[in-house]
Amino acid sequence: MKQSITKCQFSDAFRDHDRQDQFTYDGLNALYDYLERYEEDTGCDVELDVIALCCEYTEYEDLEEFQKNYDAEDYETVEDIEKETCVILIGNGSFIIQDF
Repeated sequence: MKQSITKCQFSDAFRDHDRQDQFTYDGLNALYDYLERYEEDTGCDVELDVIALCCEYTEYEDLEEFQKNYDAEDYETVEDIEKETCVILIGNGSFIIQDF
């Protein structure tokens, strides 16, 4: 059985699982939009599993924060990261990656 959800319900699901601080407001919106596009592009339904999404994706304020977390100064730009994994741009230099 499939149930479509809105951005608000998506955000509420994170709060209901006490994961409201995992992503910023803009980050959650960007992740929701990304998952919606993924479904449209592939024809595959995405199951809302808040814990799995929190384990699979991480939001970074900027490239420097990513480099510190991954101890990876080899990644000099977001484009370098995109060669390795999925990057969801949020704005103001922040982004979400699919962890690798």
